[in-house]
Amino acid sequence: MIKLMKYELRKTLSVKLILLAVTAVAELVYLIGLWRDSESMIATGIGLLLLLAFSGVMIVGIGTLLVLHRDINTKQSCMLFMTPHSSYAILGAKLLENAVSILLAGVFFFALGALDVTLLFAHQKALDQMWKMISEMLRSFNEELVINQMNIAALVWAMLTSWITTVTTACLADVVSAALLGGKKLSGFISLLLFIALSLVEGQLLNLIFKGMTLDFATASWLRGGAELLIAIGTYVLTAFLMERRLSV
Repeated sequence: MIKLMKYELRKTLSVKLILLAVTAVAELVYLIGLWRDSESMIATGIGLLLLLAFSGVMIVGIGTLLVLHRDINTKQSCMLFMTPHSSYAILGAKLLENAVSILLAGVFFFALGALDVTLLFAHQKALDQMWKMISEMLRSFNEELVINQMNIAALVWAMLTSWITTVTTACLADVVSAALLGGKKLSGFISLLLFIALSLVEGQLLNLIFKGMTLDFATASWLRGGAELLIAIGTYVLTAFLMERRLSV
């Protein structure tokens, strides 16, 4: 499994290195802005870093999905499926590497954001104003959210696990479409319809699980994130089963 994960990591490593390099440039712009006391450079750096934080985590997940789509719809990776590994191991390596990468990317951007906010507070002594801006941004996700470290961490956890489940669900939709249509012209459209349908079912399942529960925001977010991961695991098992039984690669 470790060897397979290393193999999958190499497939998407170039994208991750490019993302890291662009992030370093954005961080440099931000730090130079602080050093020169340039509000325009600080604002530009913050904007770029926020954009990279959200898009970067998404790109990591999409990269895995694109690799899987190529593997099951072309002959480029037929050698992988000819190795003495089951579809459970091959898909598991892909999704586990993807989940670890998403979580690490989330932790990285969360820590970088905390560091940059601390530097800005120390530089401009604008704690109240900046904290108000951050609070308003976070309340766009939940109007009743009380802004503190635990709630912010719980929110990030819930968002990351939700994206992991989304990627896993998209993989299932892609495998079902490939098994039914074998990469024909309508396979992409069918994959999209299946993905939407599966996402709606998963959303309803989560709502049923937490219906009637009275929990504070942090507890609800941590538990929902755990439920998301359980759904992702179940989706992985189903996807691997279909690859093993129905997919010819």
